[in-house]
Amino acid sequence: MTVTSPALGTLVQGFFAEHLLDHKRASPQTVSSYRDAFRLLLDFLRTQTGTEPVALRLADLDAPMILAFLDHLEQGRKNAVQSRNARLAAIRSFFRFVSLREPDSLALATRVLAIPAKRTNRTLVTYLTRAEMDAIVAAPDRTESAGRRDHALLLTLYNTGARVSEITALRRSDVHFGASTTVQLHGKGRKERVVPLWPRTSRVLQAWFRELG
Repeated sequence: MTVTSPALGTLVQGFFAEHLLDHKRASPQTVSSYRDAFRLLLDFLRTQTGTEPVALRLADLDAPMILAFLDHLEQGRKNAVQSRNARLAAIRSFFRFVSLREPDSLALATRVLAIPAKRTNRTLVTYLTRAEMDAIVAAPDRTESAGRRDHALLLTLYNTGARVSEITALRRSDVHFGASTTVQLHGKGRKERVVPLWPRTSRVLQAWFRELG
């Protein structure tokens, strides 16, 4: 008896709506990254097979097709190896979900999960001197509202070492002024940390909050 390969769309929907959000409680950043990976993958499959995403089957995502997609990212889109590996991580997470949801597709999932991440040379981490950082923080024109905003953002980034995503998600209620001013950052993977602010950063943020009204 021939076993029909399950519909890809149903599995992808279950992966995002059920597995990532309900079971793993993945962070918004992770969900967004995985979503972008599948958007690229589905577009590639449509180009290669001529089949619209709604008609694709799981069997269309065999290991040779995944490898071709990864090569396309590097050669066609000129993505770095790190981006390639990030897309592969999303695909491997999906196939771990598939291996539990669809036992009949275990052989296919095993072949895809066997695709290794590509090795890359680690670049030497460099840093700016104190004078160079001070020059960057002082660069915005603080006679303009946008300049005062950028100055506050740069100074807070410098002070806390926060990711850009942590700063863009920051709310006024996350900043606690007092004898010792702190900021609560909401990081990747739902990790939270509290970072003390320099008096200089505290004064700049208080001035900016007053300006916002």
